[in-house]
Amino acid sequence: ELQQLSKQYSNIKLLQLDVVCENSIKKVVKEVEEIVGDKGLNCLINNAGINVLASLEEVTAETMLTIYETNTVAQLMVTKAFLPLLRKAAQLSTGMGCHRAAIINMSSLAASMQLVQANEMFLKVYPYRIAKTALNMITRCLAADLKSDGILCISLHPGWLQTDMGGTMAPMQVQEAIPGILSVLDRLGEKENGSFLDWQGETLPW
Repeated sequence: ELQQLSKQYSNIKLLQLDVVCENSIKKVVKEVEEIVGDKGLNCLINNAGINVLASLEEVTAETMLTIYETNTVAQLMVTKAFLPLLRKAAQLSTGMGCHRAAIINMSSLAASMQLVQANEMFLKVYPYRIAKTALNMITRCLAADLKSDGILCISLHPGWLQTDMGGTMAPMQVQEAIPGILSVLDRLGEKENGSFLDWQGETLPW
């Protein structure tokens, strides 16, 4: 699907990245730098993620560590590697938002500690939801650390979508969520820094 899009739109550049491989991250940062040049990178969306069904009875240490590596640690390492390009972009503008420099961590409603009992289905995904909750803390830490650089950071719940991970039971198709997500990203400002939002821009409880 990405290959088809890149054929339709010449401004789409496809780069391969393995988020749990340090050499791959370094390689893709150089490739992005060659594309964006002195303008830097305005928006980094950390969207990589995996899920394994695991209830309390089924969960193992190996599964926990595998999910945590991809869904949490890798997001932080990728962000850290792209910081020089984000800082370069931030120096060229004012205010806060995607027009300047922003980090968008794709989280999940399942990560909310306050809503832990709201959906019993989430009890079957111990590794996923715990890793996403940790990702939300990364968002809070980055938002505080990078505020002085003018780099905004949020966690975003894109909705339960019919993707390879979301499955066919999901109530929404990707095409339905994209306009809302883009609208939210376009409206981001300093007051949203460090927040947990859904695809409609509503604030979610931590």
